Amino acid sequence: MKKSSHMSEVFMSQQMIIKNEKIKKNVKDYTLITISTLLVVLGVYLFKFPNNFSFGGVTGLAVVVSKITAISPSAITNIVNAILIVVGFIFLGKEFGVKTVYVTILTTVGLSVMEKLFPMTGPLTNQPFLELIFAVILPAVGSAILFNIGASSGGTDILAMILKKHTSFNIGTALFVTDVIVVLSAFFIFDVQTGLYSSLGLMMKSVFIDSVIENINLCKYFNVMCDNPEPICEYITKELNRSATICRAEGAYSHDNKAIIFTALKRSQAVQLRNYLKKVEPNAFILISNTSEIIGNGFGH
Repeated sequence: MKKSSHMSEVFMSQQMIIKNEKIKKNVKDYTLITISTLLVVLGVYLFKFPNNFSFGGVTGLAVVVSKITAISPSAITNIVNAILIVVGFIFLGKEFGVKTVYVTILTTVGLSVMEKLFPMTGPLTNQPFLELIFAVILPAVGSAILFNIGASSGGTDILAMILKKHTSFNIGTALFVTDVIVVLSAFFIFDVQTGLYSSLGLMMKSVFIDSVIENINLCKYFNVMCDNPEPICEYITKELNRSATICRAEGAYSHDNKAIIFTALKRSQAVQLRNYLKKVEPNAFILISNTSEIIGNGFGH
């Protein structure tokens, strides 16, 4: 009876730990989602809307439609986002993620608040290229963080989710064609300069998002050839809380017995290990390479 009671307590303790870890992860995720969405809102409202940059997405479409209807881009974005949420629930049901709804609602509220607190009558500066850079960078960084934690930025992503579930269309191509149509319309609705800036913005956006995601996930891969691997491996496992693999090798010239340590570390940990190796194994031969795609416990699944 006592054994059964003890096992029950252990099980409850484990469940509590799992629950706490899940809560911590949700808090971290939604904090990042909030910050990322606010970056998107700032970039769109302060730099994209005033300059009529229309390089795709709901906000790009809003810029074009605003010129035709005289309704503010923020209002059009909010209306389209509200429609897309309803459509998402109708066609996706339970598959329509809570995070997507949260991002879409936060974007809508954020644009409405910015429109009331900081009404814009024109661009912030007389440097359209400078403003284009910020119109691309801020939303791109926000979108990259969202994609990296498995969240959707809402807007046209909702249409992509619907197309993916109910059709066999190539989603990437469909969205790209939509973005191109919006950009081309800027040449006719506004002028050639705005159309060219919008075209440049579309190209910069995709490249920059990929670059940000790669840098977020950037890790260091170590090959350490040394005589005594034990202290190095102990430092990796005990101090850095990582693991490593040891292979036995032979020097081609000296024919001495060597050990090769393979390990992958976060960037901050890589600096610590490099400094440690200089102290304890100054004669070690070290190869350090960048990698942004590591699949495994501690890095990804």
